[in-house]
Amino acid sequence: MQLKIMPKKKRLSAGRVPLILFLCQMISALEVPLDLVQPPTITQQSPKDYIIDPRENIVIQCEAKGKPPPSFSWTRNGTHFDIDKDLLVTMKPDSGTLIINIMSEGKVETYEGVYQCTARNERGAAISNNIVVRPSRSPLWTKEKLEPITLRNGQPLVLPCRPPVGLPSPIIFWMDNSFQRLPQSERVSQGLNGDLYFSNVLPEDTREDYICYARFNHTQTIQQKQPISVKVISVDELNDTIAANLSDTEFYGAKSSRERPPTFLTPEGNASNKEELRGNVLSLECIAEGLPTPIIYWIKEDGTLPINRTFYRNFQKTLQIIQVSEADSGNYQCIAKNALGAIYHTISVTVKAAPYWIMAPQNLVLSPGEDGALICRANGIPKPRISWLLNGVPIEIAPDDPSRKIDGDTIIFSNVQERSSAVYQCNASNEYGYLLANAFVNVLAEPPRILTSANTLYQVIANRPALLDCAFFGSPLPTIEWFKGAKGSALREDIYVLHENGTLEIPVAQKDSTGSYTCVARNKLGMAKNEVRLEIKDPTRIIKQPEYAIVQRGSTVSFECRVKHDHTLIPTVTWLKDNGELPNDGRFTVDKDHLVIADVSDDDGGTYTCVANTTLDNVSASAVLSVVDVPNPPFDLELTDQLDKSVQLSWTPGDDNNSPITNAMHEAGLWHHQTEVPGTQTTAQLKLSPYVNYSFRVMAENSLGRSLPSEVSEQYLTKAAEPDKNPTTVEGLGSEPDNLVITWKPLNGFESNGPGLQYKVSWRQKDGDDEWTSVVVANVSKYIVSGTPTFVPYLIKVQALNDVGFAPEPPVVMGHSGEDLPMVAPGNVHVNVVNSTLAEVRWDPIYYWKAQNSSKRNRRHIEKKILTFQGSKTHGMLPGLEPFSHYTLNVRVVNGKGEGPASPDRVFNTPEGVPSAPSSLKIVNPTLDSLTLEWDPPSHPNGILTEYTLKYQPINSTHELGPLVDLKIPANKTRWTLKNLNFSTRYKFYLYAQTSAGSGSQITEEAVTTVNEGKEEWRKEIVNDSQSFFGLKGLMPGTAYKVREGDSGFVSAEDVFETGLAMASRQVDIATQGWFIGLMCAVALLILILLIVCFIRRNKGGKYPVKEKEDAHADPEIQPMKEDDGTFGEYSDAEDHKPLKKGSRTPSDRTVKKEDSDDSLVDYGEGVNGQFNEDGSFIGQYSGKKEKEPAEGNESSEAPSPVNAMNSFV
Repeated sequence: MQLKIMPKKKRLSAGRVPLILFLCQMISALEVPLDLVQPPTITQQSPKDYIIDPRENIVIQCEAKGKPPPSFSWTRNGTHFDIDKDLLVTMKPDSGTLIINIMSEGKVETYEGVYQCTARNERGAAISNNIVVRPSRSPLWTKEKLEPITLRNGQPLVLPCRPPVGLPSPIIFWMDNSFQRLPQSERVSQGLNGDLYFSNVLPEDTREDYICYARFNHTQTIQQKQPISVKVISVDELNDTIAANLSDTEFYGAKSSRERPPTFLTPEGNASNKEELRGNVLSLECIAEGLPTPIIYWIKEDGTLPINRTFYRNFQKTLQIIQVSEADSGNYQCIAKNALGAIYHTISVTVKAAPYWIMAPQNLVLSPGEDGALICRANGIPKPRISWLLNGVPIEIAPDDPSRKIDGDTIIFSNVQERSSAVYQCNASNEYGYLLANAFVNVLAEPPRILTSANTLYQVIANRPALLDCAFFGSPLPTIEWFKGAKGSALREDIYVLHENGTLEIPVAQKDSTGSYTCVARNKLGMAKNEVRLEIKDPTRIIKQPEYAIVQRGSTVSFECRVKHDHTLIPTVTWLKDNGELPNDGRFTVDKDHLVIADVSDDDGGTYTCVANTTLDNVSASAVLSVVDVPNPPFDLELTDQLDKSVQLSWTPGDDNNSPITNAMHEAGLWHHQTEVPGTQTTAQLKLSPYVNYSFRVMAENSLGRSLPSEVSEQYLTKAAEPDKNPTTVEGLGSEPDNLVITWKPLNGFESNGPGLQYKVSWRQKDGDDEWTSVVVANVSKYIVSGTPTFVPYLIKVQALNDVGFAPEPPVVMGHSGEDLPMVAPGNVHVNVVNSTLAEVRWDPIYYWKAQNSSKRNRRHIEKKILTFQGSKTHGMLPGLEPFSHYTLNVRVVNGKGEGPASPDRVFNTPEGVPSAPSSLKIVNPTLDSLTLEWDPPSHPNGILTEYTLKYQPINSTHELGPLVDLKIPANKTRWTLKNLNFSTRYKFYLYAQTSAGSGSQITEEAVTTVNEGKEEWRKEIVNDSQSFFGLKGLMPGTAYKVREGDSGFVSAEDVFETGLAMASRQVDIATQGWFIGLMCAVALLILILLIVCFIRRNKGGKYPVKEKEDAHADPEIQPMKEDDGTFGEYSDAEDHKPLKKGSRTPSDRTVKKEDSDDSLVDYGEGVNGQFNEDGSFIGQYSGKKEKEPAEGNESSEAPSPVNAMNSFV
């Protein structure tokens, strides 16, 4: 039973039956395995028109396959070719290819003819095309005598080629004796027939070696025609020739060829016909003569020329249409046109067609009892005739077969049997050619077999199609079914596509598509299956693409190309330049992810492509490199339109080096900047000055900078002219009471416009009726007029002139003759005091000075001050006066000559003002509950002081301000003691003075009361005797502490210090400084000696006089707490940036220690508060540093004791 032909693709949707493929009988891709019986099939043969090289052996190909292997036979010119009888002819083993050995002997012409090969076995016979064998020919030109051609200038000319008839036709070209191709143009061109056409000749066409060459490609030979001599005679030459050969009465004279409208040289007439076969190239030609040379145009009547298949050759004289079809038939018109007219030629094109297949017959594989059909359909113009052959014999005379029925172009088979196997030939022919096709009918009964290799591994990139092959064979044709996975579930999803050759397509493969797939083929004779595997890989991607780069010549550029790929694939990254290999240059460096180009040159510009390849895919990314630089200099400077005051400069731009030129700058003379024009402009109209010799140069500019200057242009000298402008900055001022000095800014050299530059100076009084007085002076800038009245206005003008003429009339300016000193002083001077620092005076200008302070009548140095006001003013203000002061002033007149006499003095006083801040403020004698303040009066009281105001407030440990206390203090006081203050508390003080005008500026200070020792516990630290310093930890910022040092109950030193504010800062550790360690070692040595003496005296029972001992050992090097260095152990003042420091605002002459005591131990311990603790050490006050008073002794802290020294502090 015949199966229906299925579509080429079949999609399955979910819910349908299992995926099954029904194959049709006629499948071109279906191949019968060679181990099965099958009729012959021609696999290779020589072309129908077989042109051979006569210098080589003749090889006529004929290859075929079949089972059993076919035998071969040949016919020549329609009769059997017995190769056994010709010793020069052999057949290749297991092949039908003929080899004719004509190299040793024999003539090629003997073997010309029509050959046909037949391949035959027990199942049928296949035949080849009729192969026409012809040797190539390259004959010589026939001998001919070519006369020289002489013609007049402008006449048309055709040089014939007429090459010998060769096989195949030769290629024609024209050259000279030097084998140089003759130049062709719209005027001179070669036609399709090989002739050389001149629309009109010129004298330069004269030559003796116009040679036509014919190249025969098949034999690789070139044949040459005899040279043709052409001489073109001009009118003058022709007249001279006539005059030499004719008498005067016979001389008519020759005239040059006149201009004429076009005339066609080829084709002739107004119309012609052209026939071409389908699929060939249609070539239409029109060549015209005329003067001037005509231009050719093409149109298609009632249609348009096909855009993608139309080409114009030979300066539009030839129209070509490739792949011509029946639709290209019609009328084509060529138009030749020049200034004198146009002519037309119509070419009627008819497209014929040799036979071409619509449906060629295909091999049929049928099982016994099945039906089938062979279809042979062809077309052509005219329509071809279809004929059938059976095993190379016309079917009409072949044996009958009841299973076969012929119906025109179709043979229908029904209920075939094994004897129905045969090879059928279909021949379609018309007058332009023929087609021959072999198709066999093979009747077989074979179970399915799968031809694809088992366990084939397919690797596919994700999101791309996956094609799993299942090549098969069977008779009857099997059905195909696909399964996925080990369980064998049939594929039902609609994501799969089945092809008729058994291939399974996954249009978009995903990661979950990975796995094994099984192809199953079934027919009534059995079943076969095959398993393949599919792996899905991640695609290769370029995650960092190279980027467009613009770099300057000589720099370095880098392109990055970063690739991400499947870990199982190994990519290779290749860089290309303009789709080719990178230059073999050491400047190009390629590493893993980068391409680096050093010292970039202009040739490096282009497109750089990064290509990442794996075995399964490839990706690429490109970037363009533009190499830029400043422009090249312009060149070919030319001066045109040369006028008296202008010239046009033109130039040719230099290479812009890939950065567009934005401006062109022009310089003239000693290279003055003349003008700028846009970069697209190549001319500039330049304005010039008369009587100047100019030369020019041009520079181009782009975004990178300016080019070098161009070469200098030719020089251009402008004509002289009168000045076109006058001097500027004309002024008239007298230097003496009886003169007028006229000055001006002279013209420069460019502005003189000619030789003999001078100035005409004119003047007259402004308010008089005098005429202008004029004088001509040389090229100077000043003229003095004498004998003028004092300070009289004058009208002045200065005009330029030269040898050519005068400048335009100049403008008139006003000046004044010289001034003299004022004769009288201002009168009626009044003063009005506005406030303590400002007074108003009537008149100007003013001299004023402070006579003395109103509160202190003692005389001081008088400092005079001057204020000047405009002459039109009659009053002004005196700023910056001092309050409570006595002033004297006068007023004088001032002009350009000097000052006049002074007015009578006027006296005035300024009122009181607010005082300045007190000069100083310090805090002395701090106690537990009191502080004493001392200050100096203000340096500028600005009046009579009435009182002082003192305000103060406490500051806690977090630097917050407490309540403010306000006190009034009499003006005669400069010292004040505050009592009932809190112990160990910091206070801030504000002090300012007052007059009747108000309060002045304030001065501030801070101080701390002393520690109440009875209320705080002492902390003790045992220090190793080898230490020279000790750090105190856990202290509160902004707090006052007392520290003592002693041993075995004796206090050897005592001090008070205050920690600084808590802040983060980088501090220098003084304890690590070399000089400090040395000093401490010296101090420790001295203290060791002192303590030894103390222990000796104590063991003797005597009382140790501390005060006397300290006085006896007063040594500056063991006084570390003096004011000059201010250090003790690791503690320093605020300028050392140590964690422990004294109050930053405490005056240097104050102390936080109570009044000095006597030498008893009780006094060191603050009376009853001093005591020994349980371990025998002494607890007492540790004295702080203070300024050395003359009556005081050397009270200073001592270094720690070297033997178990103890520090106590609160």
